[in-house]
Amino acid sequence: MPRSLRIEKKNGVYHIINRGNYRQDVFINEGAHQSFEECLFETCEKCGWILEGFCVMTNHFHLVVRTPKGNLIYGMKWLQSTFANRYHKFRKVHGKLFQGRYKSLIVEEDGYLGALLHYTHLNPVRAGMADVAGLRDYRWSSYWYLNHPAKQPVFMDCSGALLAAGGLADTSYGRCKYADYLNWLTSDKAAQDEMAFDKMCRGWALGTKDFKKALIAEAADTSEDEDEPTKKVPRYDGATLQEANELRWELVLEQCMEALNKTPDDSTNEMKSADWKILIAAVLKCKTSATNVWIADQLKMGVPHAVSRYVGIFRQSRKNEEASFQELIANITT
Repeated sequence: MPRSLRIEKKNGVYHIINRGNYRQDVFINEGAHQSFEECLFETCEKCGWILEGFCVMTNHFHLVVRTPKGNLIYGMKWLQSTFANRYHKFRKVHGKLFQGRYKSLIVEEDGYLGALLHYTHLNPVRAGMADVAGLRDYRWSSYWYLNHPAKQPVFMDCSGALLAAGGLADTSYGRCKYADYLNWLTSDKAAQDEMAFDKMCRGWALGTKDFKKALIAEAADTSEDEDEPTKKVPRYDGATLQEANELRWELVLEQCMEALNKTPDDSTNEMKSADWKILIAAVLKCKTSATNVWIADQLKMGVPHAVSRYVGIFRQSRKNEEASFQELIANITT
């Protein structure tokens, strides 16, 4: 069955988002905001999280947290259930509070964390609730705490935004220059595009392709049945996770090519029905959810339906190829 991708990593950094059910306003007054902030702070203390940034709007929230203990799922379950229980008890209401499973994107720190913090701080500006000058008075954001350092709890670290804005110091002057930086950023669409503002809430990770491939390799399924080592085929759910699926296919393909001492040039120059291509295609069909279209394109096997034909013939005569197939399977660690 397809499954969504949730990576838990020690010292991982995450962008977490959730909205009110049917986009309803959950944080309708100061009391609701205050209650959520208290639950968030309790979660950070309970789980040992470092709060790099946050912003609570009227119908949704953004969190940027670091999890030294790798306990994102436990912490988010506690945060959302505790806040929902308190909310329902105080308002004497029932029903689903949030729209569903929270969204979390794991973040590559170099080149992405700073941009994410700027994006988070500018949420009220994008929503038309304040201009940059007015952000100092928007109480429910790490930007407010950045400008009130004496109020910051011990688990909050707002320095990342300053460092990413040109290595600014956590001083009155540095905070003033950061306000100038955000003011510039709001009016420079090209800079926002370069920082990938439009991707901050999409997919499953913020980072380079190498970063994402390393995560996929790290999240490899290790619960295979010893008697049926090829039984489980990881597949991540939803169109936005297609990238994660394809990165895993790439990793398995790379491991197969390396084990057989083959290169992309060999795929181009050798026959479409070369035995080694069929062997790799059979492994990909067994170990991944890779499509015929993708396999045919990567291995230069011609039309997509040819992959099924070649692999079908291979499986019928697999007794003759069992040793090479199992040897190649053994090289797959992803």
